[in-house]
Amino acid sequence: MSRKIAVFVGSLRKGSFNRKMAKVLAALAPESLEMEIVEIGGLPLYNQDYDDEGNPPPEYVAFRERVKPFDGVLFVTPEYNRSVPAVLKNALDVGSRPFGQSVWSGKPGAVMTVSPGAIGGFGANHHLRQSLVFLDIPTMQQPEAYIGGAAQLFDADGAITNEGTRGFLTTFMTTFAAWVERNSR
Repeated sequence: MSRKIAVFVGSLRKGSFNRKMAKVLAALAPESLEMEIVEIGGLPLYNQDYDDEGNPPPEYVAFRERVKPFDGVLFVTPEYNRSVPAVLKNALDVGSRPFGQSVWSGKPGAVMTVSPGAIGGFGANHHLRQSLVFLDIPTMQQPEAYIGGAAQLFDADGAITNEGTRGFLTTFMTTFAAWVERNSR
């Protein structure tokens, strides 16, 4: 049985290393995973008043309905100022509301941070994990995935140029597939 995985990319930048990585991960995923990038850049900033007044923006409603049927989630994100990019945090907030109706709860997940810097987004990775604990997303612990030096990892077509990195990414996706299977409800 194939498991549907929503992939969230924390970078909106044209030419984003994280979007390239998300596509590589989808290509390396075992056949048991069906990967799909869910766009988050068009979500208005979360405002609880919309939900309290029973009039959420259509973008909130569409996003929540889109995420609900997925069996798992994968976050591929850069680090901005030692934290998670605002666009990704906003998507987490929109999906977690209204209270008691979170689209995240119980979906197994994983986090990969990708950065041109040497520490590979370590701060964002761990900051995001804090939110995922509260959102009841059982998050894969190993292998940890902090991918540094991203500017040198991709060729002109977005393929990984380093065999060692490709091997690690394959292991990451194989382990993630097993994690999803073990933790799916």
